[in-house]
Amino acid sequence: MASIVAALGGSLLRPEIENKHVWLDDLISIIRDRVAMGDRLGLVIGGGAPAREGISLVRPLIDDDYHLDKIGIAATRLNATIIREAVSEAGISVSGIIPSSVNEAVQLLEKKPVVIMGGTIPGHTTDAVAIRFAIAANAKKCIIATNVEKVYDEDPRLNPNAESHEYLTHHELQKIVGPAEHEKAGKSSVVDPIGVAEALNARMELNILDGRVSQRIREAMEGDYFLGTVVSSEGKI
Repeated sequence: MASIVAALGGSLLRPEIENKHVWLDDLISIIRDRVAMGDRLGLVIGGGAPAREGISLVRPLIDDDYHLDKIGIAATRLNATIIREAVSEAGISVSGIIPSSVNEAVQLLEKKPVVIMGGTIPGHTTDAVAIRFAIAANAKKCIIATNVEKVYDEDPRLNPNAESHEYLTHHELQKIVGPAEHEKAGKSSVVDPIGVAEALNARMELNILDGRVSQRIREAMEGDYFLGTVVSSEGKI
């Protein structure tokens, strides 16, 4: 039996993603298979478009990132509820509570094979929450499923010659994403810099992949080769 923790970016639930219902059905199938194998699964869901839209709406009126972050957290918990209800309807044993802290999530994971949550407190992105969850649950690694294929040394949308990486050390990833500081509410990078710093300190392996391709999530959870970036203390193994 293993504990598996994954951060699923809110962008994966965006309405414009093609065949999003198929993606969700595939995710449920992956969860069902891992539970059948005896694994325990923690999923941390990002806020995506609802978070950015809500923050954008009130930013002219609210200048305090603490309060803007609370709007983003509410969006993550909405998205987590969507996933939780779909998983429950599929007959999979899942916690009926959306935990509000990592400690609560770890306790629930001892009772239920699947725990789904969103953000926790202002200043902590869902990437960082997932990494802390993975560390506290003694997971072997943390999967970061986002909307990019791999980690690039620069934004490939701005530089078509940006270099992608299959393997990185934590230190190398930290240089790419920047110092461990909280960014302004609504902004995002491929992985949260604070989360990277915590993964570095705990020597927690990160698997960063394009979550829009559900098979890659499955492969990472099963420990198989996947198209993406593996981040570890040693880098390329």
